[in-house]
Amino acid sequence: MNMCSKCHKAMSLNQEQAQLAASSIGSIVNGSSSGNAKEPAVAGLMNVKFEKVESKFFSSGTSSDSSTTKFEFKAKEGPNRCTSCRKRVGLTGFNCRCGNLFCAVHRYSDTHDCSFDYRTAAREAIAKANPVVKADKLDKI
Repeated sequence: MNMCSKCHKAMSLNQEQAQLAASSIGSIVNGSSSGNAKEPAVAGLMNVKFEKVESKFFSSGTSSDSSTTKFEFKAKEGPNRCTSCRKRVGLTGFNCRCGNLFCAVHRYSDTHDCSFDYRTAAREAIAKANPVVKADKLDKI
């Protein structure tokens, strides 16, 4: 049954649920406490449930195939290059706060004329981390 791991797991889960449902239905229908009377009824119900599970699996398999076609695969981008010198950086590129990618030579803000305002960002971070606490004023008697 050429199935991927996801489909196999889903099918085995559906089969387990069918077995649990069949055993609960069998216990409700029989209503007797003897174990021998339950087994044939459960086995008969389990065979019917397996056929239904398999038909559901195949219908869900076709729907999962259609759902995989809904996902659009991202086209492979070209090689990562430094914004300043266009050198290929691959995995060793440095992302700057201005949003560009740079090589090891141009990674610092002064070497690539970064447009990001570090002073304002630092002031905002300090203000956020250290809020001003003012005490309540006391009423004079």
